[in-house]
Amino acid sequence: MQRKSLDVWVGLFIVVGVAALMFLALKAGNMGSLSFAKTYTITAKFDNIGSLRPQAPVKAAGVVVGRVGEIKFDDKSYQALVTLNMEEGYKFPKDSSAKILTAGLLGEQYVGIEAGGDTINLAEGGKIARTQSAAVLEDLINQFIYSKAAEGKDNK
Repeated sequence: MQRKSLDVWVGLFIVVGVAALMFLALKAGNMGSLSFAKTYTITAKFDNIGSLRPQAPVKAAGVVVGRVGEIKFDDKSYQALVTLNMEEGYKFPKDSSAKILTAGLLGEQYVGIEAGGDTINLAEGGKIARTQSAAVLEDLINQFIYSKAAEGKDNK
């Protein structure tokens, strides 16, 4: 009888362990909030996407309204072409803008959308013309160092 009880507890422990590993795998792969809602696809071009990844959230006013579909390099404009899969329930004006933001100081990157004022909305295959690239930490540090060096020269 005691052997059966031990087998049940070991089995339960293994099931909980496998569930925890699946949870961590989904979180690490940014698939924790998979949605099967209908989507429409829009694109945006960025000069620098930083560490943006497919399946990264697309947010408007802090609310997830879609996911990054795929990221390609456009060899004609030398920019990153980002495909956004937007949930159909959320519509944005044609003159909306997109920028790549960071959640926290060293957190994951996501696409933020600011709605414009146009009366016509983006539809399947639409393009966001106004974009702002990711802020690269190394570039910000370099700007700070150069500005401090320039201040030092002016004070002499």
